[in-house]
Amino acid sequence: MTLQALAVTVLILGLLVIALLILVLALARQVGVLFERVAPMGALIIDSGPGIGDPVPKMDLTTLDGQSIAVGVAGDRSQLFFFVSPDCPVCKRLLPILKSTRTAEAGWLDVVLASDGERNIHERFVRERDLGDFPYVLSRDFGMIFRVSRLPFAVLIDGSRVVRAKGLVNNREQLESLFTAKEIGSPSIQHYLDRAAVE
Repeated sequence: MTLQALAVTVLILGLLVIALLILVLALARQVGVLFERVAPMGALIIDSGPGIGDPVPKMDLTTLDGQSIAVGVAGDRSQLFFFVSPDCPVCKRLLPILKSTRTAEAGWLDVVLASDGERNIHERFVRERDLGDFPYVLSRDFGMIFRVSRLPFAVLIDGSRVVRAKGLVNNREQLESLFTAKEIGSPSIQHYLDRAAVE
C-alpha cells in the first residue's frame, strides 16, 4: 500500500512539473510578444525652443575655467549640451553614465555641461562630483534659447549648429536615444516608430 501511494505521489508530482513547464514556456512567449509591442522610450521632447532640424544662434560660451566654446563647432563633430543643476538628484545619478558615454562616443562627440546660477556653487559641484574633465558653462541666456524648464535636459547639436535631437533625459536609454534619433534622421525614436507603423 505504501509503495503504491508513493508511486501515485511521484506520478502526480511529475504531472505538476510538466504543467508548470508548459506554463513557464507560455509565459515566456507572452513576455516576448509584449516586448515586441512595447516601443523603446526615448528622451521626452518638449516643443519649445529651436526644433529638430533648426539652427541655433551663433554663440560663444565661456566655461568655468575661462575657456571659450563655440556652439556648433565646424566639422564632423557634434556637441551634447547636458543641462544640470547641483540640486538635481537625477542629474547626479546620470553623471557616471555621462562620463562613460563621453568616453564611448569620443570619436564624434563633445559633451558640455550647462547650467546657470551662482558660480561658487557650481565650482563646488564640479569638485565634489569630479567633473573637471567636462567643459562646464554657466549661461542663463543659453538655457533660455532652449527654454529649459526641467532637468536633466540634453541637446545634440551638429557641426553646422543644427539641432539633431533634444529632450528630457532620465536614464541611459533616453540619453542614447538622442544619438539614435540623430543616426536615423528622425526627431525622436517615438516619431520614427509611429512613421514606420503608418508605412
